[in-house]
Formats: sequence, C-alpha cells, structure tokens
Amino acid sequence: MTTNTLLRQRGHHDSSRVGMVELFFDLVFVFAVTQLSHTLLADLTAGSAMKTSLLLVAVWWIWIFTSWVTNWLDPDRFPVRICLFVLMLAALFMAAAIPHAFDKTGLVFAVAYVSMQVGRTAFFLWAIRTEPLNLRRNFLRILIWLAFSGVFWIAGGLAEEEFRLAWWAIALAIEIVSPYAYFWVPGLGRSSTADWSIDGSHLAERCGLFIIIALGESLLVTGATFAEQAWTADALLALLAAVFGSIAMWWIYFDTGAERAHHRIEHSDDPGRQGRLAYTYLHTFIVAGIIVCAVADELVLAHPDHADAAAVTAILGGPALFLFGVMCFKWVTNDRRGPPLSHMASLLMLGLLVVPASGHAFSALQLGGLTTGILSLVAIWESFALRRP
Repeated sequence: MTTNTLLRQRGHHDSSRVGMVELFFDLVFVFAVTQLSHTLLADLTAGSAMKTSLLLVAVWWIWIFTSWVTNWLDPDRFPVRICLFVLMLAALFMAAAIPHAFDKTGLVFAVAYVSMQVGRTAFFLWAIRTEPLNLRRNFLRILIWLAFSGVFWIAGGLAEEEFRLAWWAIALAIEIVSPYAYFWVPGLGRSSTADWSIDGSHLAERCGLFIIIALGESLLVTGATFAEQAWTADALLALLAAVFGSIAMWWIYFDTGAERAHHRIEHSDDPGRQGRLAYTYLHTFIVAGIIVCAVADELVLAHPDHADAAAVTAILGGPALFLFGVMCFKWVTNDRRGPPLSHMASLLMLGLLVVPASGHAFSALQLGGLTTGILSLVAIWESFALRRP
C-alpha cells in the first residue's frame, strides 16, 4: 500500500468516524426523501405507488452504494471530497426530477442516476489503482454490472412513458441481484464477502443517520402541514398522533436494535455479508415505511374525518412496512431463534384492522391514533422485555 493511499487508515480510535463531508452529502437526500413522499401523496394510486417504490429503491441504492465506498475511502482526502461534491450536484438533479420522472424529466433522472453509479465506481477504481488486486477486481466487476444496468436506465429515459417503468424495473433488478450474484463477470469470476472488508461500525452509523433523515423529513412534512391548518381539536390530535408515532419509530429502531446490530457487525468475522443483508437490503423496507407514514400523517392532518381506500392503505401500510423491516433487521443481527414477538404481534394487530378500516369503521384520525398506539406498544413492550434482569 502506498503512502499516498486514499483509503481510510483503520485501526485508529476514530478510523470509523463519519466525516462532516458525508453528513453534508446526506443533505441532498433530505430533499430526495421529501420529493418521494410528495410524489406519492400527489397521486395515491396503485400505479403511482409502484413507480414511487421503484424511485425510492433507486435513491436508496445510490446512497447505500456511496456509503460503502466512503467506508473504504477517506472522506477527508481532497480528491474524495471533490468526488462527493460532484455526486451531490448530480443527486440534486436526480431528486429534482423525481416528481416527473415518468414523464417529462425521465431522461434527466436516468442520466443523473447512471452518472452517479458509474462515475463514483470509476473514481474508486482510479483511487485504488495501486491497492491489492482483489480490491481492484471487486470494483471492476461492480463497474461492469452498473454500466450494464445503466444501458437500461438510459433506454428507459429515452423510451415512451408507457414503457419506461418496464425498462427501469429491469435496470433496478440487475442492480438488486448483483450483490447476491457476487458481481460475477465472465473471465473475472466473482467477488466474495471477504473482499468486502468494510468497517462495520461506520456502515451501521451511516444507516442509522439515514433513518434520522427519513424521520426528520416525516416531522418536517407534519409540521408544514399543521402550520397550514386551522388549529382545531382534530388537527392538534392528528399532530400529536404523528409526533408520537415518529417517536415510537425512533424508539423501536434505536433504543436497542441499532445498538445490538452495531455491536454485531463491528465484531463480525464477515462484516461484508452482514452489511449486505442487514443494511443494504433490509433497510429499504424501514425507510419505505417511514416515508409512507409521513404520507399517512399528512393525510390524517388534512382529512381527519374520512379515510378512503388509499388513505387506509397508507395509514396501515406505513407502520407495517416499517415494523416488517425492523423485525427482519433485528432477527438477522441478533442471536434470536425467530423474529421479535412484539413485532409479529403488532403486524397481526395491523392486519386485524384492515377489514374494519376498509369498511369505514374508523375515521382517518381514529385509525392514525390506533397505529400510533400499536407502534408505542411495540416500543414499550420491547424496551421492558430486553431490560429484564
């Protein structure tokens, strides 16, 4: 290894520290998350939900891949900082294109996305040009997979609107499958999780910070919507339900789960495998749940007296997605024989609400209050259960 390496120098007490430039980079994704929630809120249909889900996974994929890269590279080095600033600019265009990505700004979204995925990986290959062969080959394989998927992203951006979803679904499927295929390339073989010698502490902290971003966006949407409403009793109750729901989600994720998972990956013999499943994949459901909860909170604030089918889906679906993601996350990062009982019970409770809620047995405010109650019950249940002597 050369003395001019751009890689993090591990083994020091602060070698896993999240850099200020990484936090600055994350600010663009506050905007991206806001764009996603507003896009879904503007059109609460099955088709729109499918499209927004694809865009959400794409945004998460950009962010998590960049977090893996800065797990290796030192963000305090000048070339790495410049790379992150360029990525920020591209991410800003990508986020701005989200609301109309399936009509007039599709090509902008695709070009910004591909330029980030391919450009970042190409920069990494340049940065590690003097590093061990296995690391260089690992990222050469990744670059080939991302360039291949990029063809479908660009094709989708150029295609007619009715075909864009299919092209982009293929592109995203290629990228989602690639880590489980170990980025196998003919002639280059495949990577192994041993090649992904990440700092588990850094990746765990980065993902925790993204959860904070998503929860912060939820509170931002809630506060902005409440500020535009008349301060009636229903509006105040809806605000309290939304805030306590966000607090409960924070508690469910951070009180014990994130800390235990942090310790597990930090001391794992194979942190790359742990990081791939627990953080790269399962966190997608957690972030999606928080975003849908933000949409649901805005619906309850705006229309507390009535919940149509779309509102019921959002109000129940957001907590269900979040709890499912956290349940699986805790299961694979702790020494459990099965998923947490509190989370399974809460998902059952949400399921039992589907039929009466669909029959308009509850107003939106009542249903929002019930889901907040279920989330709070999980937080309290697990908090006490895990602290028993």
